[in-house]
Amino acid sequence: MNDFNVLLTVFGATLVLIGLGSKWLEGSPLPPTLLALVLGIVIGPVGFNLFDPTAIPASTVLREQLARLTLAIGLMGVALRIPRAYLKEHWRAMLALIGGGMLLMWAISTAIFYVLLDMPLGLAALIGGIVTPTDPVAASPIVTGAVAKANLPQRLRLAISFESGANDGLAYLFVFLAFLLLERPAGAALSEWFVHTLLWEVVVATGCGMLLGYVFGKLLRRAERAGVIQANWRLIYTAALALFAAGLGRVLNSDEVLVVFVAGVMFTQVISADDRENEEQGQEAINRFFAIPIFIFIGAALPWAGWGELGWSGIAAAVAVLLLRRPLTLLLLRPLLSPVHSLRETLFLGWFGPVAVSALYYAALFEERMGDPLVWHVTSLVICASVLAHGVSGAPLTKLLGRHDRDEQT
Repeated sequence: MNDFNVLLTVFGATLVLIGLGSKWLEGSPLPPTLLALVLGIVIGPVGFNLFDPTAIPASTVLREQLARLTLAIGLMGVALRIPRAYLKEHWRAMLALIGGGMLLMWAISTAIFYVLLDMPLGLAALIGGIVTPTDPVAASPIVTGAVAKANLPQRLRLAISFESGANDGLAYLFVFLAFLLLERPAGAALSEWFVHTLLWEVVVATGCGMLLGYVFGKLLRRAERAGVIQANWRLIYTAALALFAAGLGRVLNSDEVLVVFVAGVMFTQVISADDRENEEQGQEAINRFFAIPIFIFIGAALPWAGWGELGWSGIAAAVAVLLLRRPLTLLLLRPLLSPVHSLRETLFLGWFGPVAVSALYYAALFEERMGDPLVWHVTSLVICASVLAHGVSGAPLTKLLGRHDRDEQT
């Protein structure tokens, strides 16, 4: 059954109920993303069968487009959180976290899939790249809101935010390298990756994003000085920028995820601090509106039969990815991360690298190109494990870190 009116009812009711209990949920081990995922399971094929995404024609394409839209909105919200001088002050730590960190997380994830799931190295590298980036949508509840601000130092919240935005776009390099090596001889694959993926899709995406952010920022400032823009239109200005950047990135056949994030970062360089704060508040509200439906969709689309084929090895691989991929990487990089001041903070930052919407996007993109459902089966299992583990532990561990920091100061 796929009644659109039923879906509207479910989405609307969920947003209303979560909104009414939002303050309680913020400090509880039941975040909105987890509740939405569970609700998706309830209304999906294994529950009341009110919505079956797999029965929709071109369901993989639909999954990709929904993830793409949600990711664009989420990335813009992340970019608006980053203060103007942040990258200049912490570029070395961010380069280590994003550059070296992504390489290590890719290698660890690839090794886990290769060993535990006994899959070809190229396919393991592809799925390893898909689950490498920290998801900005799932990470937002960890770094925003009263609980986060009361217990997490701003330097940690900004580190998670910037990393989750930048590495989503740069994961494009890893997944396309693995994909090209699967599809063609090594020499041709590396040449195509360097010329098209790196120089065109990533470098052009960066330049395009910088230009868009600069132009949109200047236009907003001029409109404000001329008094021709109403305050209520400003609330959707950055959402429009996110959609424009995502669409243009796809039109140019470049890394649209990177276009959106770079555009947002450049936009914050142009507008004033007061404007950035106002835009951030409006964008966060839009983020929440888009985030809940995508997790309901994920819950309904979970491939239970595919998980059964993976067996216990699939569960072991998902758990190993959560326990090793990021915690081990952060421990190895700890001397290079200036925003992280203690082993406790390193472990916290190492644990909270959720896998969700960005992995959904890349998995759908490459499942469509390859026609191999194993990509979605493995990725969805990691997504589900991450939403559960990071969702349940988010508020308690955040409060615990804040309590330890306050005890040390007294």
